[in-house]
Amino acid sequence: MKIRLVMLGKTRRGEIRALLDDYLGRIRHYAEVEASEVPNSPAALRKLKTEGAATWVLLDVGGKQLTSQQFARWIAEQRGRGIRELLFLCGDAEGFPEEWRRKAQVRLSLSTMTLPHELARVVLAEQLYRAFTILSGHPYNK
Repeated sequence: MKIRLVMLGKTRRGEIRALLDDYLGRIRHYAEVEASEVPNSPAALRKLKTEGAATWVLLDVGGKQLTSQQFARWIAEQRGRGIRELLFLCGDAEGFPEEWRRKAQVRLSLSTMTLPHELARVVLAEQLYRAFTILSGHPYNK
């Protein structure tokens, strides 16, 4: 399964970029992962290319909230259904283009609290890594 993080805007803070890169490197032990930053514009949606039937997951404050265990089970279910790609859409301070909201099949909330968009990227990457460690029985999640 391939994991893609598509993030609106740039990660400007070096320490946040370092954390994000660290978790992406950890995820690579379990799955192919790719992260890209795109401008918040309607043209950005047209540039997104997916392989096969990707599942679009929009990070949204109004989305479904899952525990880490539930998130891991959800990922396992997607993998079991033969989903080849999970495409996580991370907004910026302006939110998302409406086209992205319409295209997303899943809306996921990382927290009921508002997180800065750069920090939300790190939280998502950490939770993805945690999910894979849960599924593999690795002690990280304890």
